[in-house]
Amino acid sequence: MATAERRSRLRFGDLLGLGTHGLKAHPMRAALSALGIAIGIAAMVAVIGISTSSEALVREKLASLGTNMLTAAAGTDFLGEDSKLPADAVERVRRIDGVETASWIATLGKINVYRNAAVDPGATGGLTVVVGEGSLLDATSSELIRGSWLNAATERYPAVVLGERAAQKLGIREVGTSVWIGGNQFTVVGILDRSPLAPELDSAAIIGPGIAKELFGFDGSPTTIYERSDDALVGDVRDLLPGAINPESPNEVKVSRPSDALAAKNTVDQAFTGLLVGVGSIALLVGGIGVANTMVISVLERRREIGMRRSLGATRGHIRSQFLVEAMLLAAYGGLVGTVLGWLITAVVARGNGWIVAIPPQVLVAGVVVTVVVGAVAGVLPAIRAARTSPTAALSA
Repeated sequence: MATAERRSRLRFGDLLGLGTHGLKAHPMRAALSALGIAIGIAAMVAVIGISTSSEALVREKLASLGTNMLTAAAGTDFLGEDSKLPADAVERVRRIDGVETASWIATLGKINVYRNAAVDPGATGGLTVVVGEGSLLDATSSELIRGSWLNAATERYPAVVLGERAAQKLGIREVGTSVWIGGNQFTVVGILDRSPLAPELDSAAIIGPGIAKELFGFDGSPTTIYERSDDALVGDVRDLLPGAINPESPNEVKVSRPSDALAAKNTVDQAFTGLLVGVGSIALLVGGIGVANTMVISVLERRREIGMRRSLGATRGHIRSQFLVEAMLLAAYGGLVGTVLGWLITAVVARGNGWIVAIPPQVLVAGVVVTVVVGAVAGVLPAIRAARTSPTAALSA
């Protein structure tokens, strides 16, 4: 008899049919149990999908903007006072081997920009007035939304290019409009798009060196230098910049790489993603407990069915396999629904932010596989309990 039990087999198709029948018997209970699994998987897929889509955007930006830009700014001297960069610093930077282009800006600290002369002088809106020159756009990978950039002619006249945020603050939407800078009327000739690598330009009103010297006594000393070099030589150029900019006091020059800030932001986003995935895992665990609870109740309610099947020749292995497959199917349904829901959430968020929808296919596959594993683990004890049910006790219940 024992040999017959060992050789008894339940075909896979019949096993799936039995598992499906158990779920169909109580559809509402099955749906609610699968919902717990679906919420956990949807949360995990959505969090990972949103993170990878955001990361893809960062990589795309870095690829288009380039990671070979360095900025140099004046630091402080030994007494802790602000230092100044020499007026000829940019010319020396351009002579460094590997440097492709270099430009600069100089902030005019006591000069402000207003919509017109009637605006309260204290209402600066956090905007700055800076001096810029011809190659600034190339060096910072900045682009114009409309209008034109300063050239050899307009930089000697009261013409200004506004950063994207500055234009919004001043209510400027078209070129040709006038603004008030340092008690003088300037004509807006261009409006910049947002500049990821040089965000200080977003809230700036940029004028030419010639008019800055004529009206405001600009001495030609830059406050920030932007430099582009060959990708392979960025490290070498970074080491040479302080000495080239200020040979007498290279320690007073601060050099940074703006693309590092974008990469660091992406790293922080990934850490936050890990936290959210942990929260999603907790939701998945709760869903697994719900599946286990459903299966335990199902075993108790179906004792007569178990007894009848045992009395007709079903082995303990058959009963155990039936309830285990039922738990796995229940979890798999939740996993499929959760994976699709997570993808939809990612797509909505990504499209809403103008990102690329970038979910690794292995994440979607793993979402379903993980739920099946959770279902299998959750169904083990109920399946064993069902298999151990005595046929006589079950039929007399």
